[in-house]
Amino acid sequence: MVSTSAAAVLPRLQEIRRATEALIEGLEAEDLCLQGMPDASPAKWHLAHTTWFFEEFLLSQREGYACADSRWCYLFNSYYEAVGERHPRPERGLLSRPSITEVLAWRQRVSEALMAELDHLPAALVELGLQHEQQHQELLLMDLLDGFSRNPLEPAANPLHDAPYDASWSSPSPQGWHRFEGGLVEIGLEPDSEVFHFDNEAPRHRIWLDPFAISHGLVTNGEYAAFIADGGYQRADLWMSEGWALVQERGWQAPRYWRGDWEFSLAGRRARHPDAPVRHISWFEADAYARWAGARLPEEGEWELAAGSGQLEKVFGCLWQWTGSPYRPYPGFTPAAGAIGEYNGKFMSSQFVLRGSCFLTPAGHERLTYRNFYPPHSRWMASGIRLAMGGQP
Repeated sequence: MVSTSAAAVLPRLQEIRRATEALIEGLEAEDLCLQGMPDASPAKWHLAHTTWFFEEFLLSQREGYACADSRWCYLFNSYYEAVGERHPRPERGLLSRPSITEVLAWRQRVSEALMAELDHLPAALVELGLQHEQQHQELLLMDLLDGFSRNPLEPAANPLHDAPYDASWSSPSPQGWHRFEGGLVEIGLEPDSEVFHFDNEAPRHRIWLDPFAISHGLVTNGEYAAFIADGGYQRADLWMSEGWALVQERGWQAPRYWRGDWEFSLAGRRARHPDAPVRHISWFEADAYARWAGARLPEEGEWELAAGSGQLEKVFGCLWQWTGSPYRPYPGFTPAAGAIGEYNGKFMSSQFVLRGSCFLTPAGHERLTYRNFYPPHSRWMASGIRLAMGGQP
């Protein structure tokens, strides 16, 4: 008989594990090995990695548990140096074996073992594993979109998880700005907070904010099209030097999935709505647009203060929103001991913070203090633009 605390976790464990597998329904085995670029991973790898995580950090510590083929640790370890060597990330798409049948059987065995052992597993690590799996659900869909976008047939990867073009998504936001006085404010969470959070969201600390204004809604396709029409991708004065070099090298002329008057999506090619928020934007593009618009990107402290006020639109469930803040540790940040400590801390360089969540983020996974992060050139994820200004515009 499971304990009360374990019984409370059991439904979430079952739901989250099944939700990951539901993402590949209707796909072929060939689709699951698709890796369109080094930054992406095949769907089969995501299914296996999230299984390896539970086995490596939880089940392997239980006496009598028989782990999978030891070579699979090499295949499905992502970046944990303390665990050992791993298969090169750019070559994950070459892993035709183990088969998807074997991976799904492994998932089933691990899920059953987790359910049987819940009473004896560290609750905090179980929760981390579930949150980690939800992160990979979003990544799996992002990576499928990238891979399918490279196919001239323009197939639909997962129409059920595409951004809805309903009133809440595509209707124009009321124009306007919200002004905040700033001052000495607190952001982040305490390490011992009862709200689940990743270690990079702590500790709660004070920062000084000068008066600022932040836009009510997100930048739309129509607004971004005006930037393009005004020569936004041809004006070096709008871009950071590294971003301008990428524009020249990669021939950027529009957001990642724009195709003329259309855009590519998880539902395949479809008409682009001018009032929908522009998406799949790199930090360099967001920064250049903000400069063209006479504004800037919000600092993450500004975003957290403003989003917490309840005055902004499309804070969660729409698009991750770039900030102007480099991804760095909060004052007093201490990573966890051991391999788990590699989860966030070692990536705190050469990246920028995004806040909010997106239409691919699993329900309930969003948080006001959540700190997502990507290199400034990345644009295959569901990212968008919210503008800020210093003081009243």
